[in-house]
Amino acid sequence: MTFPTNPTICFAHVAYRCAERFAERGAPFPHFEVRSLAELEARIGEADVLVVSGLWRNTLPALSPRLKFVQSLSAGTDQYDRAVFAQHGIRLASAAGANANAVSEHAVGLMLGITRKLFVARDDQHKKFFSGMKGDFAQREDELAGKTAIVVGTGRIGARLIKLLKAFDMHVIGVRQNPASGTAGADEVHATSALPSLLPRADFVVLVCPLTDATRGLIGADALAAMKPGAYLVNCARGAVVDEPALITALQSNAIRGAALDVMMAEPLPEESPLWTLPNCYLTPHTGGETCAYEINVLDLMMENISRLQRGETTLVNQVA
Repeated sequence: MTFPTNPTICFAHVAYRCAERFAERGAPFPHFEVRSLAELEARIGEADVLVVSGLWRNTLPALSPRLKFVQSLSAGTDQYDRAVFAQHGIRLASAAGANANAVSEHAVGLMLGITRKLFVARDDQHKKFFSGMKGDFAQREDELAGKTAIVVGTGRIGARLIKLLKAFDMHVIGVRQNPASGTAGADEVHATSALPSLLPRADFVVLVCPLTDATRGLIGADALAAMKPGAYLVNCARGAVVDEPALITALQSNAIRGAALDVMMAEPLPEESPLWTLPNCYLTPHTGGETCAYEINVLDLMMENISRLQRGETTLVNQVA
């Protein structure tokens, strides 16, 4: 594949301000930005490089014989059909690592929100209710120190999350497909197949793994039943890693103490979902990866990959296809 020396870049996202950030760094290549699928389909033929995530459709390459490279805005790549990329000779790289700080900090934020009852305090503020000191341990704030967390997924996000949780003096168990790859700083590391036997030990089960055939539905009815009644589930991975109906049943029956979810099976979460109103469920709207630095981080990856393609190198940063 011959890659152009002056590629035209299409930034496609409903909210991210990639073009603005690109202009701030001098915009060394021609570019344009679209905000909808209709706009993207209309203009994809003008682009050599596409920077995209949620607006991607596997029908787009057929509309653009010019397209050479897709830089995903997301770390997850389950929306991209590898066979389509192979068919059209298009390269694909993920944004893995661009949100490592953001997602790991978000997971910790959810855990602190639960233990320090910050979600409850916010609700009380809106009610103008100043709660007093609590004799009931079930209502009292708690600490992370001394608790056990299972971190499922020990890639760049998981490794940083483990580092943060160790700073809170937690006992951290890492779970990954290949435990021989290293501990990522955890006190213990085990294969994903060992998760069922580990779950009864956890005060927190934190999901930061990619969505794959091996992780789809990983936390189902059996896994939830294996967790302690006082344990919490935190999902900053993908909604499909959890069997959502089984989770709702577990929360309704208090089989586990609670769940904090940044991702759901359907997004936006349907109005009729019980997750909205369950008192032991805490939601954020898939914002775990969003920070003011996100576009900059992805643009750094994109520029490095464009440079590699222009030099004729075959290996990309976060190469997928």
